[in-house]
Amino acid sequence: MYLVYSPEGQEEPTRWKYNPRKMMSAEREAIERRTDRNWSEFTKDVVQGSSLCRRALLFTFLKRDHPGVKWDDVDFAWDELSLEYSKAELIEMRSTVADTVSGSEAAAILEKLDAEIAEAFEDPEDEGKAQLPVAD
Repeated sequence: MYLVYSPEGQEEPTRWKYNPRKMMSAEREAIERRTDRNWSEFTKDVVQGSSLCRRALLFTFLKRDHPGVKWDDVDFAWDELSLEYSKAELIEMRSTVADTVSGSEAAAILEKLDAEIAEAFEDPEDEGKAQLPVAD
């Protein structure tokens, strides 16, 4: 999964690879303190659209690139920040749906996933080992 930041006035979006299983403990602990959620709850809330959790994640990635950034410096319009699944993650989701959902519901979901797969960013590092972006 990727956190994609496209602030107004910036020509190209900034893209960070987001894998909750690879975040360092100091970053996880800082995020837990900032959001008042344990790591597992945080990872689910990021995917579900929590503005606070997405802000904390953006702050973490910006801080890696710009160590002097402060929490109060991080402010974004909702349409400037998004999460994007990689092609491998979408293929994994498609496989799960195909195995667990049936009928017209499955057809609709698979059609949507196929369209997203066609447009998704392909990360060669993900091939064959994609996992959903939540911590167990």
